[in-house]
Amino acid sequence: MSTAPPQALIITRLADEFKEEIDRLSASPIPVVACTSASEGLAAYSGQTILFGDPGMIAPVLEQMPAVRWVQSSWAGITPMLENARRDYVLTGIKNVFGPQMSEFTFGYLLAHELKVAERDRQQAARNWYREHSGMLEGKTIGIMGTGSIGGHIAGTASAFNMRALGLSRTGAPVPGFDKVFKVAEIDDFLASCNYLVSTLPQTTDTDKLLNRETIERLPDGALFVNVGRSNVVDDAALIDALKSGKMAGAVLDVFDEEPLPQDSDLWDTENLKVTAHISAISHPLLIVPIFVENYQRHLDKQPLNFVVDFDAGY
Repeated sequence: MSTAPPQALIITRLADEFKEEIDRLSASPIPVVACTSASEGLAAYSGQTILFGDPGMIAPVLEQMPAVRWVQSSWAGITPMLENARRDYVLTGIKNVFGPQMSEFTFGYLLAHELKVAERDRQQAARNWYREHSGMLEGKTIGIMGTGSIGGHIAGTASAFNMRALGLSRTGAPVPGFDKVFKVAEIDDFLASCNYLVSTLPQTTDTDKLLNRETIERLPDGALFVNVGRSNVVDDAALIDALKSGKMAGAVLDVFDEEPLPQDSDLWDTENLKVTAHISAISHPLLIVPIFVENYQRHLDKQPLNFVVDFDAGY
């Protein structure tokens, strides 16, 4: 007598789209209940052992779902789950899907900076024949904080522009695509050559305020910073001062300590700082569902799941 496959709860704003994609991709039916809010998920909970979805929605109700033994995040960032005291389940994350989006986002702003797009718009509005030459990415150095799948994709894109790519990681171990990788203890040497600096780092105690007043001073004058990782990596006040003084040419922030960014934040009005609303990569069902479907089959087959999160390490 065959056993029915375990039912999963989907808890995310796009739950219905996730369910449709699961139905489309699954070789064998996967029973799921689609819930578009935490309260809806809690009402639908009836002892399911599998959750799939938004960590921000799942974390607040996880304690009220004692049977859960596996959570598949639909986000790359799993901070809400790490802040929850519960640890008696397997948490799996998302890897190898956001690199293209984040790379395009990053290089869109790098190119806009070199091409002086904002200034050319201002000059056009004033009907000025602006003949200032553009800069070039070729020959410049990009420093990438985080050498995982996202950082690696950004490094690969940098190579297409004939840029030098430096990496920063906990261990400093060599990674294909990077000209050199520094360990965090060598951050001063890492920053000293970076015309551009990009952070893809997760939020952990080890990454907290890596960019502060002292380390920002190690950057070459005129550097530009792009943060598509987590906001804890940078001291906002130090960044604002570096932009105001002209030490840094610009910054692009897609992540913030509080989101949406409060109306009274000084970041809104800081010259040469671009604020984007955490949109450098979107958790689209087409990208995320294949990871869940494969892990679900692995779960049935009692095989190790892909992308298991180490609660202690934070990623």
